[in-house]
Amino acid sequence: MLPTVTADVLITDPPYGISYSSGYSGDVWAGGVYGDAADGSIAGDADTSLRDAVLKLWGDRPALVFGSLRAPLPGKWRQCLVWDKGDASGMGDLCIPWKPNWEPIFVLGNWNGKGRSSGVLRSNNISRVCMGRCHPHMKPVALLEMLIAKCCGVVIDPFMGSGTTLRAAKNLGRRAIGIEIEENYCEIAAKRLSQEVLFPAEITS
Repeated sequence: MLPTVTADVLITDPPYGISYSSGYSGDVWAGGVYGDAADGSIAGDADTSLRDAVLKLWGDRPALVFGSLRAPLPGKWRQCLVWDKGDASGMGDLCIPWKPNWEPIFVLGNWNGKGRSSGVLRSNNISRVCMGRCHPHMKPVALLEMLIAKCCGVVIDPFMGSGTTLRAAKNLGRRAIGIEIEENYCEIAAKRLSQEVLFPAEITS
């Protein structure tokens, strides 16, 4: 579908290519309701071929791509932003005295963004289901809002998941397009997008 739509900037959280499994099985992610498999794994995560195929189609237009340093990095990336997930996030190898509470976001393509600010973006991670997490790799809406605010034009997310990029775009009054292979995630995204945007004046009133 990607070549058939018109957009200006790609923002996406693709399969990282690390064969991830959350270990959070049972009713949490099982049955395809909140995940692709009973173990919380992600389809196409065995390697980076899906990510690389999308980036090849996208070409030199601006892109922001989440990823992992444990997999091959996207080609021709120009800068690496750091998502600081907050002090409470991250377990990793408990023998190592530092938490893996950050994640890279790769900047690719030709840019004409809005202003300049720190390349370290702080936004607390979403913890499991207790805070409304409906995807094993769900990102905070606030983080996507920070990224979209620096971009111009229509946003596209070809690995939409539960629709966080689109939800953030709606909050900012921006146009966005999402593509997702899993029907259940599309339904979740549609429900999230059906909610009205609460502006600060409405929140405080």
